[in-house]
Amino acid sequence: MSTYQQEIDHISTLCQIQGTAWNAINPEYATRMRLQNRFRTGLDIAKYTAKIMRQDMADYDKDHNDYTQSLGCWHGFTAQQMMMAVKRHQKTTKKSYVYLSGWMVAALRSDFGPLPDQSMHEKTAVANLIEEIYTFLKQADARELDHLYKDLDRARATGGDVSAIINQIDNFETHIVPIIADIDAGFGNEEATYLLAKKMIEAGACCIQIENQVSDAKQCGHQAGKVTVPHEDFLSKINAVRYAFLELGVDDGIIVARTDSLGASLTQKIPVSRTPGDLASQYNSFLDTTPVNSPDDLKDGDMTMKIDGQLVKPVRLDNGLYQFREGTEKQRVVLDCITSLQSGADLLWIETEKPHVKQIAELVNEIKETVPNAKLVYNNSPSFNWTLKFREQVYQEWQAQGKDVSAYPDPSVDAKALMHSTMDATDLAKEADLLVQNFQRDGAREAGIFHHLITLPTYHTAALSTDILAEGYFGDLGMLAYVRDVQRQEIRREQASVKHQDLAGSNIGDTHKEYFSGDNALKAGGEANTMNQF
Repeated sequence: MSTYQQEIDHISTLCQIQGTAWNAINPEYATRMRLQNRFRTGLDIAKYTAKIMRQDMADYDKDHNDYTQSLGCWHGFTAQQMMMAVKRHQKTTKKSYVYLSGWMVAALRSDFGPLPDQSMHEKTAVANLIEEIYTFLKQADARELDHLYKDLDRARATGGDVSAIINQIDNFETHIVPIIADIDAGFGNEEATYLLAKKMIEAGACCIQIENQVSDAKQCGHQAGKVTVPHEDFLSKINAVRYAFLELGVDDGIIVARTDSLGASLTQKIPVSRTPGDLASQYNSFLDTTPVNSPDDLKDGDMTMKIDGQLVKPVRLDNGLYQFREGTEKQRVVLDCITSLQSGADLLWIETEKPHVKQIAELVNEIKETVPNAKLVYNNSPSFNWTLKFREQVYQEWQAQGKDVSAYPDPSVDAKALMHSTMDATDLAKEADLLVQNFQRDGAREAGIFHHLITLPTYHTAALSTDILAEGYFGDLGMLAYVRDVQRQEIRREQASVKHQDLAGSNIGDTHKEYFSGDNALKAGGEANTMNQF
């Protein structure tokens, strides 16, 4: 990337070539605008962020303490505020991503209104949100650089040292980070998956997550009724996403293959086995079947198949779906993961019923016996009751170690009692909280988790903060509820949002008006602007 001065020199040359026609163009102003809009297209972003994510994956392979994180965002503004906070507090955006949740698109972004996580929302809403998120992240860059340009102008006007400010401009760290984008089960057949993947990549996605559920029967990963597809169907969609990346020139795009087999007991389709031991026969071997010894064992409409030399009929439910044998869940997960990695996926996602490092590690370690560098993206889901599950875990571990747990409620008798606020100060609760605090570090080190994300955090933070404000504002506190619990906190935390006009782009607009109109510019800023109170 060119330096600030190199860009000025380049545009100065362009202006000289144009002669007097471009006399009104200030090369330094044009340079500033260029640097504020470093990423021209979504494909520029996808190519840039794919390289970042690939390097992060390589770093993790060398050191499992070097994991990455993200929070799910349902609006460009939440993504912007998250990355601005990360940069302000951590001093860098490295190893921090944005997660785009299909659940939140369904619940908060559909023209149909709030929907369950069943792929009923408009598929275009996913790509539109990616574009929106990057628009807001680019605006965060523009705002921060605009402040640096003003600092530079003030330093020049007062005869101050400008070298440090120019160095900040030359070494500016963008708010643009990778997005892991949820394509659900592909919104249709493999062609539909390819078409949507292209839209998502064109919007800026360098990483697409796809799951092995039936597209038109898709359920939330933490609900019942999940129906998986045979491997051949899932792998065709992985291929479709890869072709989309290659067509658009994002050669190092990342695919996350998600398996829901741990919580899925149903399949819609029985694949045709062509050779002994192929994927179709392995998939079918997990089916719940009953032996067929004679035609009398069959009813009208029953189907039969041969598994391991035995004629059997698969158990078929009234809705026409077929059932897997109980106890095959982990075997199916491992096979799903291995075949996905061997067929073009880069990362895995295993949807689990609880956040337990040892359970995750057991699955990942078995996968690593075949694919040694297998890595996981893990959903630190709000669907888990983290407090309860970790208090149960500590109780059970202490009980197994022979510790006296008589002072605590037995979770097998009354689990809800473990959640009571009177438990918060107990040794058991403190130990559980420590496990929660270290969960991501432990999972990265012991269970192959490269990336930790929370799918729906900003859904819950919006609900919680609005509830707290509404309770006070419409109650006895009145305006103090906003002043004390919102504005005063923004000021003391030095959040950009307290100067909402500046954050929304008012000062950038004034700057541009000066560029375009000079002294004739009609600006919104000035002494009368109430933002000066902050």
